Amino acid sequence: MDYNLLSEQKTHQDSRQFRLAVYAGKPAFGIFVSLVFLPLFCVFSSSCSSLPVVNEEFPGGFVHINGGNFFMGTPNTEAGRFNNEGPQCQVTVSSFYMSKYQVTQQEYAGIMGKNPAYFKGKGLPAETVSWFDAIAYCNARSLKEGLTPAYTGSGADIRWDRKANGYRLPTEAEWEYACRAGTTTRYWSGNGEETLAGKANAADLSAQKRYKNWAIVNIQDGFVHTAPVGKFMANPWGLYDMHGNVWEWCWDRYGSYSARSKTDPYGPLFGAGRVMRGGSWYNSGYKLRSGFRNYDIPSAKYNNVGFRIVRNA
Repeated sequence: MDYNLLSEQKTHQDSRQFRLAVYAGKPAFGIFVSLVFLPLFCVFSSSCSSLPVVNEEFPGGFVHINGGNFFMGTPNTEAGRFNNEGPQCQVTVSSFYMSKYQVTQQEYAGIMGKNPAYFKGKGLPAETVSWFDAIAYCNARSLKEGLTPAYTGSGADIRWDRKANGYRLPTEAEWEYACRAGTTTRYWSGNGEETLAGKANAADLSAQKRYKNWAIVNIQDGFVHTAPVGKFMANPWGLYDMHGNVWEWCWDRYGSYSARSKTDPYGPLFGAGRVMRGGSWYNSGYKLRSGFRNYDIPSAKYNNVGFRIVRNA
């Protein structure tokens, strides 16, 4: 495919973030700027008497996520909040299947015939993959398994057939809904960074021994860089590594939030950047929050960015 696309990003003075990573195999600064957003936080509507339930397994390590309502984004009072995480709005998400784990290097190489990861190892997540690479993987795996590919087109004109039964990236709303798993706290594990212990691979005490000047979470996860997927505790809906390890590409273009209620939103129609969520081994606690948003151009490749996949239910 011809992947030519716009490479310029807009800046926002209230939410400028820098992270050191390896870009295409060389040390570089990844600059992530947060715009205006539609935050949504996780509170259920009055019509919901109980939390959605993960009620069945799907072949190949997928979990069925029952649809429901939640507030996407973060409240003004949340510690570490950026302006792009608001205003909160109520979102309705339809049921879908989500992979328990981030796509591994073995899975990626088995479909694509190559392993571009910087930190190679058994069970480690695929990384140093662009958004385009993730889209190509979804389509190639769909074809291999006799499913209808979710995506058509090329370059800046990738289109999503929302009725297709093939593999795809989650929308930003699906990702946050699944990450929160019925919670309304900063992390699915609670409000404090200490609650991430045993639940996330973040920049921690292990990393600080090697990188003295890093901002860290005061926990010990035992990994300086990526960890094998599923090494830490799953969230209440059976999903692993929703906080940390590698950032996860989402379908949506990066754009501002609005306060209007929505059903199955899939982002703005135009924009140079694609959303990524969850934080990584390189990041301290505030970037691992359920409502934190990040983005980059879809051709970008970093050693702390990967993806997980979903399918329509």
